[in-house]
Amino acid sequence: MGGPSSLRVLTAAQRIAIVSVMMTHRIRWPFVAAIALLTGLGASPAHVVAQAPANAPATQDGQAPQPKLPPRAKPQKPNDPAGPQVTPEIRAELLDGLYSELAKAPDAARAEAITASIDRLWANSGSPTTDLLMQRAIAAFNAGQKPLAQRLLDSVVELQPDYAEAFNRRAFVYYGQQDFSRALGDLRRTLALEPRHFRALEGLAQILRNMGEKKAALDAYKELLKAHPHSPGASEALKELTREIEGQGI
Repeated sequence: MGGPSSLRVLTAAQRIAIVSVMMTHRIRWPFVAAIALLTGLGASPAHVVAQAPANAPATQDGQAPQPKLPPRAKPQKPNDPAGPQVTPEIRAELLDGLYSELAKAPDAARAEAITASIDRLWANSGSPTTDLLMQRAIAAFNAGQKPLAQRLLDSVVELQPDYAEAFNRRAFVYYGQQDFSRALGDLRRTLALEPRHFRALEGLAQILRNMGEKKAALDAYKELLKAHPHSPGASEALKELTREIEGQGI
């Protein structure tokens, strides 16, 4: 029970509960503390679902729908000693386990609980400064200040070029600015860092479909459904694209 290797014996419910306890109760690792809280408090996962990228195709006037950046967990203050401290190794093992459980989730309700915990881990950059910049970027975007949101996210990716969620969030901003080329670039960068990042896969599939790149969109939806079989609307989109492509004789 003393280190990351202990995560391999946990069930999906335990992983979800550990993430919920860690973030909600703001406890500090070591890992054994999370286990103690898990068994002692019987914590249940928080069902927090971040908004996915815009689902609708381009509107009648030719403009792509405007996405709304999903909320992030409240950032810890830069000098807050009570903030959760997640080592990269533990974070990676938790994510790996949760991704595996998501891929075989028996139903949408179970998948929702798992994605909520994954969202919590994605939101934890490991840096209070990065968390604060991300929060400000989201607030700026949702207030219509897209250039400011982009500048803030530019700073984040410079500070932490291996933080996948920063590229995913910046892709939303580029998408909102109708800059699809840069949005696709950031989504692909996200997936290079986190190949099972289902929200980036969803955004990639939707943008490619809106651009008329049907075969590429079809492939992206297939990857999305491997990572998240219960992704809302993905199965229907896959079927529609398959019919469209087959109808073209491709």
